[in-house]
Amino acid sequence: MRVAIVHHWFVTRGGGERVAECIASLFPDAELFTLVADAGGIPDSLRTRRIHSSFLQKIPWAKSFHRHMMPLYPAATESLDLRGFDLVISSDSGPVKGVLIDPGAVHICYCHSPMRYLYDGYESYRSQMGFVTRLIFSLTAARVRAWDQRAAARVHDFIANSEYVAGRIQRYYGRESTVIHPPIDLHRAQRARQPGPHYLCAGRLVGYKRTELMIEACARLGRKLRIAGAGPEAAKLQRMASSEVTFLGDLSTDALWEEYAGCRALLFGADEDFGMVPLEAQACGRPVIAYGAGGSLETVRGVGVNRTGVYFAEQTVESVMEGILEFEAADTRGEFDPEVTQGWAAEFNTPLFLKRMRQFVLAKVPEAAAVMVLEEALDSAAWRM
Repeated sequence: MRVAIVHHWFVTRGGGERVAECIASLFPDAELFTLVADAGGIPDSLRTRRIHSSFLQKIPWAKSFHRHMMPLYPAATESLDLRGFDLVISSDSGPVKGVLIDPGAVHICYCHSPMRYLYDGYESYRSQMGFVTRLIFSLTAARVRAWDQRAAARVHDFIANSEYVAGRIQRYYGRESTVIHPPIDLHRAQRARQPGPHYLCAGRLVGYKRTELMIEACARLGRKLRIAGAGPEAAKLQRMASSEVTFLGDLSTDALWEEYAGCRALLFGADEDFGMVPLEAQACGRPVIAYGAGGSLETVRGVGVNRTGVYFAEQTVESVMEGILEFEAADTRGEFDPEVTQGWAAEFNTPLFLKRMRQFVLAKVPEAAAVMVLEEALDSAAWRM
């Protein structure tokens, strides 16, 4: 059978691209489809694959401004030519769940999240836009939202990346889903002999990450903070930061994991759909001080025995400060065990993700066994991508 893997876009490398890479690794001969791709956003293991893009690829500056092309998403998605494919697996936090497939073909969607800017995040995203962008967005969002809901009905089976997202799929699409958490690269994990006194923020510097709260909280408490990542909020954050804040920019994968291992704890302020960064820090034995909402409730054990971090209750500077002080008191009492923390992160490792995905696909499409890698191969070093 012919298999197609569809991912919304390969422009930056993040958790979504990692999931698409792992799904594609299960199907060595699968072809890849995406709305727009940039060489830097394509995982190394996929560079030799045949990758098809939509007509958005031909629009000038599409790689930089693809998020502003929302009105074109439905047409671009439906333009992807999936004729002749028997199994389509989409990795989606955008519109590609709406791809058109042949009668008799099966479409499984691994959903990172329904598009927040069309649903529960509509007003928040809209308020941050410039006048022209906000006007176009306001005029077109309802049409794209209606299309997105029709597109969800085309999917045969949904997989959600968290219980939180499963609830959003039910709420906005009226569909049930199976939860399979994303993969964490435990083979990259390392432990520092003596972690530093500083805190760490990591990830893209975008508004919903609420990095400014971490900067202000550390400033008021007199704590050192290191920030790994780049993004549109970088200049604003640098202007507000004190000399106690170090901006590291985009780091190599190895350098980022060194930062995880060397921090006292990770600060995480986003209402995230899942959040791989907290688990990567925990894989290095480091606790997490997280906003107690969304995916963090599934990735960080912030209460009870053998906890791996603490939650703060609100996205405010004062609440972040309370979380830091609670963590420091518990840390002084020796309540955080690096081995326990690493053991928790191990429950999200890449081989487990691959096995669960393989089992799910075979339960829905048994004949896919002929084109998938064998389960006994999934624990080998070859899967450490």
